Amino acid sequence: MSKLIVQDLSITFGGVKALESVSFVIEPETTYALIGPNGAGKSTVFNLISRLYSPEKGKIQYGEYDLLDYEAHQISSLGIARTFQNIELFENATVLQNLLVGRHRLISRNIFKEVLFLPSEYESQRAQRLAVERIMDLLDLQYLRYELIRNLPYGARKNIEIARALCSEPNLLLLDEPASGLNPEETDDLAFWLDDIRSELGVTLVMIEHDMGLVNRMADWVLVLDNGKLLTEGTPEEVRSNNQVQAAYLGGAT
Repeated sequence: MSKLIVQDLSITFGGVKALESVSFVIEPETTYALIGPNGAGKSTVFNLISRLYSPEKGKIQYGEYDLLDYEAHQISSLGIARTFQNIELFENATVLQNLLVGRHRLISRNIFKEVLFLPSEYESQRAQRLAVERIMDLLDLQYLRYELIRNLPYGARKNIEIARALCSEPNLLLLDEPASGLNPEETDDLAFWLDDIRSELGVTLVMIEHDMGLVNRMADWVLVLDNGKLLTEGTPEEVRSNNQVQAAYLGGAT
């Protein structure tokens, strides 16, 4: 398993410093939470890691890979997957079809074998389907396999986006506000599944999250951003007791 090392990351949009000299390390097989108010730079961090943006300065190292040497479409091949604040699924396709899309980086295409449907092609397709079935079992999505995405409630769609990301077999999963829009029962289910994802699949989880109950329950380590700078980091307990964090995010007094 690889650790993610972010060093002195900075980026400016229209003269405004979105991030300024942000550094942190994500240890393997742990759960990290990235918190802070809107505009603090949380999603910008994710966009830089997943190479949607390029920093003005800094370094992003994932194991042996310098991520700045890669384009966005190559990041999944390094074992990194992410979800988005706005759900990005194929509305007119089934749950099963959406999850199979998540296997694209692991499929070796051969037109000759596909046309003739050789035994090796059959085995390849069977392996892809079994991999998707395991993820559906893990996240309790079997009963939705043939449902169209457009017919599903918001909470189910959030889970399906996580499932699709897992179908690419990542070692590092970036979750952008996974509990946003969920009711308390759905959030409890999410916490249960995130724990299974880490324990059963060995996936490192990094989540941007405003639900402090979920952060306190799930995170091994919390990173706090404020105006594009890393304000503090520590265990959930340490962050909760930090006067600056209480004043800025949790409503406490300094």
